[in-house]
Amino acid sequence: MTRLATPRATPRKPRARSQGRIDSILAAARTLLATQGVASLSIYSVAERADIPPSSVYHFFASVPALLQALTEDVHGAFRACLQAPIDHDALLTWRDLSRVVEQRMMTLYSEDAAARQLILAQHGLTEVTQADRQHDLELGQLLHALFARHFELPVLPQDVDVFALAMELGDRVYARSIQLHDSITPRMAEEGLRVVDAYLGLYLPPFLPKRQCPHPQREG
Repeated sequence: MTRLATPRATPRKPRARSQGRIDSILAAARTLLATQGVASLSIYSVAERADIPPSSVYHFFASVPALLQALTEDVHGAFRACLQAPIDHDALLTWRDLSRVVEQRMMTLYSEDAAARQLILAQHGLTEVTQADRQHDLELGQLLHALFARHFELPVLPQDVDVFALAMELGDRVYARSIQLHDSITPRMAEEGLRVVDAYLGLYLPPFLPKRQCPHPQREG
């Protein structure tokens, strides 16, 4: 018996009302992260904060880890913007100047975004969030590599190690230690984080890299 082919359903974009509900849920979760931390976050506390039924939260986020993964994506979007924002090429004398500009931007984001501190630097023990963070770190490492290559002529780097992603992760470990000890990233530990990043990159980048006459065009996407 021949069955009539049924047309395949095409995924629909979230309606404006649904997107508004998602935004309010994420905003409520951000507020709770800033005031209470990851451990106290629950679907019910987010629903109460957002002033919506818990079933509405479950409709978009099946669990707290799913909700935190969405917030992690949001945080990393801000980090991507940091790496893609314009850089004053003429102000760069060495690659360490570029490294400092990037780290200062990261510090500004961490200082202004409690969700970033809680999700990336705090010890929450949530495997799903940690795995998502590591995947995003690989992408950020590629963006940082591309940023350095725009302004300087880089040497051949190892293929089996993502040098720039690992440098960023090492810096984050210093900042995480500061959060653990002081509940904030102190100026002293911020400087130590920069030193760690530069020290590691210095294993692969000579002190004076040839600077490009003008930055390479930034690729779209």
